[in-house]
Amino acid sequence: MTSAHPAEPRDGVTVTARGVVVVRGGRRVVDEVDVDVVPGRVLAVTGPSGSGKSTLLTVLAGLVPADGGTVDPADRAARTGVVFQGYGLLPVLTAAENVELPLQLRGLDRTVVRDRAQAALARAGLADVPDRLAEELSGGQRQRVAVARALVVAPGLLVADEPTAELDADTAAVVLAALREEAGAGAAVVLATHDPEVAALCDDTLHLVDGRAER
Repeated sequence: MTSAHPAEPRDGVTVTARGVVVVRGGRRVVDEVDVDVVPGRVLAVTGPSGSGKSTLLTVLAGLVPADGGTVDPADRAARTGVVFQGYGLLPVLTAAENVELPLQLRGLDRTVVRDRAQAALARAGLADVPDRLAEELSGGQRQRVAVARALVVAPGLLVADEPTAELDADTAAVVLAALREEAGAGAAVVLATHDPEVAALCDDTLHLVDGRAER
């Protein structure tokens, strides 16, 4: 079935990471990891809690530097949409206002901002909550607002940390469909997940154990 709000075609960002090391508290939480995130594909990063999934995603997104290795391109953060595990919403803003923020920072026309935010919320299955404050939403709804905020910028690289963790199976399917639509439009998509069923729906998998990629 064709979406009423299809993803915008765009040029994806190919991320090439080699020998990535991240040190926290004297310990390598990411240890010599090689990974490619490729436009048109969805990569699942799996592994137990504490295996380095979230840390690796922040490096791939360009939010924090690696302590060792290389990650290219260096300017990827400007073209990246991020879904944070803790949502990262402003509680006193509405769902729509949270989604609109990154577009407002780009100085886009108010009508364009509103329309794109409404479309992104609809793609995340939240067409009915645009005017509710973030602090009034359930955990699952907040998670989907965070997804919509990443979708709204039509990113070349989309990085999502546990984007379905708070969702039931039906709602998770809506979110995963939206992420696959992003890849189909040309984006490179990488997500972290504990759920083997979610990982099975992705194109590629990188499994981490104690910060190292397990082949």
